[in-house]
Amino acid sequence: MEVYLHLLFFEKNMAVRIVIGAQWGDEGKGKVVDILSAEADYVVRYQGGANAGHTLKFDDTTIVLHLIPSGMFNGNSKCIIGNGVVVDPIALVEELKEVESLGVDLKERFFISSSAHLILPYHKVLDKVKEKNRGSDAIGTTGRGIGPAYVSKVSRIGIRMLDLLDMASLEEKVKKNLKDINVALKNVYGEEPLDGDEMIAQLKPAVEIVKPYITNTTEVLHDALENGESILLEGAQGSLLDVDHGTYPYVTSSSPTAGGACSGSGIPPLAITHSMGITKAYCTRVGNGPFPTELEDAAGEKLRKNGQEFGATTGRPRRCGWLDLVALKYAIRLNGMNELTLTKLDVLDDFETIKVCTHYKLDGEKTTVFPLDTEHVERVKPVYKSFEGWNTSTRNISNFDDLPAKAKEYISFIESYTGVKFTIVSTGPKRSETIIL
Repeated sequence: MEVYLHLLFFEKNMAVRIVIGAQWGDEGKGKVVDILSAEADYVVRYQGGANAGHTLKFDDTTIVLHLIPSGMFNGNSKCIIGNGVVVDPIALVEELKEVESLGVDLKERFFISSSAHLILPYHKVLDKVKEKNRGSDAIGTTGRGIGPAYVSKVSRIGIRMLDLLDMASLEEKVKKNLKDINVALKNVYGEEPLDGDEMIAQLKPAVEIVKPYITNTTEVLHDALENGESILLEGAQGSLLDVDHGTYPYVTSSSPTAGGACSGSGIPPLAITHSMGITKAYCTRVGNGPFPTELEDAAGEKLRKNGQEFGATTGRPRRCGWLDLVALKYAIRLNGMNELTLTKLDVLDDFETIKVCTHYKLDGEKTTVFPLDTEHVERVKPVYKSFEGWNTSTRNISNFDDLPAKAKEYISFIESYTGVKFTIVSTGPKRSETIIL
């Protein structure tokens, strides 16, 4: 497999590949980035925060990464947390310790953008009280402070990684922000005010650990481009959760799409050579929001059970449904995807009948357009095409020719509908359970 990766993925002429979720997140991006990182010089996480969990399985090890890029365990790529990520320094330290416990030397391999914004304890408190205050209109956030941290960023009161290099300045900025936050906590939400000195005391140990990794990563990546090095850009969440192009307001607070990859890393758009979309062989969604192909029956429960569909970050059960090709085609167009990866094909191994959504019906009219009005997405009725299941295991298959004929037919139909070929098909969670096409 290593030879194929070298030939197909990183023909060392400044290859810059984005790995993007083509659904509502949880598509298996972590495994794909882990595989591709073997031939990458740099792996860059470009948005989101610790609300995303990328699960990696190799040898007898399973680890869930929330902030550190998924390229840390396969090869010697340098891993960067880009400027578009919001970073909880306390959570990051716990993750760094976990990675080091597996024998990884982070020195000279791990960097954090000095421009990345911080998630502070007051962001997490605000996240939880605001969600609680919404009641039945709750969005379904993870409570990790992601949204409030991005609000601070665009409100120009954010605190960045470079502020950790000056504790006096950090303390001043935290206490200044707390003045307004405490007024809101007390008078709007009926919560106790937060103590700035206590917050700084909590942060100090983490600050000392992360300080050596803070640098101007945009300059690092520009130099890498000039040197013709290969760069792998890793997104969190999925395209349908994009703050601009997703099912608003049931979205994340950043841009997991291709545009977000450039703004969140500092890499110019014309440098991108590959845009890879990751899609499951079916669909899942965590939290609230429209989901046209959701199954609230035995088939949906079977998908959840077979696929172990529980959030890596929250542990919440994922909503499950058939593959939505209308939504997938929308994500492909939105990101300029020129290659696809299909994950969790094995989850469908024991289904007698498998369905895919090829059209929507909205107010009696048939359409292949993904609506931008969330209320319309909630009202669409999926139109399905049925496939006969293959009723045999695809686990551990690493050669496409060894797949059952019915599985190949399923894959071929998706390629035909979307107009984009699959580069990788995953038949299980481990690296070895992968077909390179």
